[in-house]
Amino acid sequence: MLKKTMMAVTLSATLLLSTGVAGAAPSNTNKGTQATTPYYVNELSLPFKALEGYETERYWGVHNGAGYRIEVPKDWNGELVLWAHGYRGTGLELTVDVPTIREHFIKKGFAWAASSYSTNGYDVAQGVKDTHALGSLFNGKIGKPNKTYITGQSMGGHITAVAAEQYGSAYAGALPMCGVTGDTELFDYFTDFGFVAQALGGIKKENQVFIADVKYFNETVPKIKEKLGIGKLLPASSLTPDGLVLKKVTMNLTGGERPLYDFAWGAYKDFLFEQMPVDPSYIVAPKNVVNTTDSVYQFDEDMNTLSKEEENLNESTLRIEAHPSSKQKGLTGIPKVQGTHSMPMISLHNIGDLFVPFHMQQLHVKRAIAQGNEDLLVTRVIRDVKHCGFTAEEQTEAFDDLVLWVEEGVIPDGDDVLDPANVADNTFGTKFTSELRGYDPLKDK
Repeated sequence: MLKKTMMAVTLSATLLLSTGVAGAAPSNTNKGTQATTPYYVNELSLPFKALEGYETERYWGVHNGAGYRIEVPKDWNGELVLWAHGYRGTGLELTVDVPTIREHFIKKGFAWAASSYSTNGYDVAQGVKDTHALGSLFNGKIGKPNKTYITGQSMGGHITAVAAEQYGSAYAGALPMCGVTGDTELFDYFTDFGFVAQALGGIKKENQVFIADVKYFNETVPKIKEKLGIGKLLPASSLTPDGLVLKKVTMNLTGGERPLYDFAWGAYKDFLFEQMPVDPSYIVAPKNVVNTTDSVYQFDEDMNTLSKEEENLNESTLRIEAHPSSKQKGLTGIPKVQGTHSMPMISLHNIGDLFVPFHMQQLHVKRAIAQGNEDLLVTRVIRDVKHCGFTAEEQTEAFDDLVLWVEEGVIPDGDDVLDPANVADNTFGTKFTSELRGYDPLKDK
């Protein structure tokens, strides 16, 4: 039970994520990526009502071990949106939610469909298969759409990006939001933070912990935080010099100097100490997926070279290489996002998200450029520190612009996320932010 309990801590944040609905007794057994775990769907939880003021046909059920919901407006425009939900923890009940901009889809005449997936955990590969299979089910149950779009948030953003690459001809457009589009780099980052914190906390390289346990979280972490001047009740000014180094290293690991980072650090600094992996296979790979051998820890103003102090930190930090079996394509539930999608894609990300950081979006752009595919990826940055902290307007604008791009060839504007000077500008992210948040320094200017 320890592994499952700690995994729940590792990949969930009470304040930052929405989770599934609690369940009842098992109604089916699924054999998916995660061996023979008896996942189940509480079919009594599947029915859902139409939104007030809208006439729709609604369908629900279980398909290939996954629960699903489908909604078709009375004035259906003949197009479908597949919705991919985020991480659900490692419990056994499989749950389905509705799109965050469900009303917008219905108002615009789009049908939508959402799957629970047939597994839980960070099983992106199964989420891709089950979401695509739901699209096929829709074809048979309702009718073949003229166009199909795919979108989702967090792990669902990862699923969206992978599905767009693996089933390119099936989708007209894709909208990953707050997505883990850097795939396993997310888990490298969690581990990087833990290793650097241990090194700065005075723990020698040979004594640094990779696979965390109760002792690490209950005894080691409090000592590190005390040395670095970090705590939930401590002011920002309490950081020691080594604490300031950890803050700057984390900034550079997550996207570089940018607006709202101080607010983001305050919101996430304690949370990040809880993310050291307790199972580096994340339950869906053969062995460890974490690789920190290519990580570079920098904290001064010069990002092109390492100072002596930076060299010392890098040398004093433990390095871990991913197991060869987890590197092989097709053997992990955490597939790579290669940047090879063949349809228009808009990516939405929060600048201050340190759970699935802005760096994920930057990696996606770099991979698309490496594939000569940058013309099919538009990135937009929203000034918020929450994970998936988007307003309805920010999401609907992105979706509408994606549809316009697909149907009329109008390429939408985006943000340049790779130019450090642009990213560091204090107005970065304002273009597509519908309203400045209360903590934003630009709020009342």
